[in-house]
Amino acid sequence: MTKARIDARFDALKAEGRAAFVAYIMAGDPDYDTGLEILKGLPAAGADVIEVGFPFSDPMAEGPPIQRAALRALENGMTFSKTLQMIAEFRKGDQTTPIVLMGYANPLVTRGFRQFAQDAAKAGVDGLIVVDIPPEEADPLADALDAEQLSLLLLSTPTSDDARLKVILRRTSGFAYYVSVAGVTGVKEADASVVAPHVERVRSAGGLPVAVGFGIRTPERAAAVARVADGVVVGSALVEEVATGLAMNESVTGRVLSKVESLAKAVRSARVESLSV
Repeated sequence: MTKARIDARFDALKAEGRAAFVAYIMAGDPDYDTGLEILKGLPAAGADVIEVGFPFSDPMAEGPPIQRAALRALENGMTFSKTLQMIAEFRKGDQTTPIVLMGYANPLVTRGFRQFAQDAAKAGVDGLIVVDIPPEEADPLADALDAEQLSLLLLSTPTSDDARLKVILRRTSGFAYYVSVAGVTGVKEADASVVAPHVERVRSAGGLPVAVGFGIRTPERAAAVARVADGVVVGSALVEEVATGLAMNESVTGRVLSKVESLAKAVRSARVESLSV
């Protein structure tokens, strides 16, 4: 399936006239078994696409919530291989929900791009977001992913001008990921009115659906972005539910999936509500 899963999902959502809700979780947070339980529950809670972070000790694009999630996972023995194992377990019960890995170059270089692509495809991964490989240096990774029909999603930002966009989108497939704010995850808030023209510019440049991430934490903010973008990505707000559940000795899985349900409902109804106003 691989790339075909992403394409099929966005085609179906376009036909429905709504944006995708993309839920981010950190693999193995707070531990492998709970992480797998959360992953398996995401589609029923409303996630159209799932973004799975693989734990890394120096996640330079992440704000404090996801940094802490990565450390929790690493401290509990999560590894890159276990991340792929978790996705393979998920695939035993779900063959349709696209899964995109998000992380950093170091583990990929260590494993080797070709071996990584083969292992990821075998596990059931559909695409990869890698934060710290510049698009000018992404061809070897993109070639390895193309050989396994995996999508590479390179990030565009508010500072990406038209010339830069061409470079970014040259090897991007599946969907374009637009970072709505300058800075790390989970700190600033996205403003849909500011995001809208950038989304249109990215969409026109690449001809791909555009998902917006960074700075979206509430159902209201998610709904606003869903009216102007093809996908809405939420991460920090979800991993914070893990931390809160642990601190309050509550069900971590229940808290995360409840948050997903509220955000997904807002995204699903956003355009209907705007038409009825």
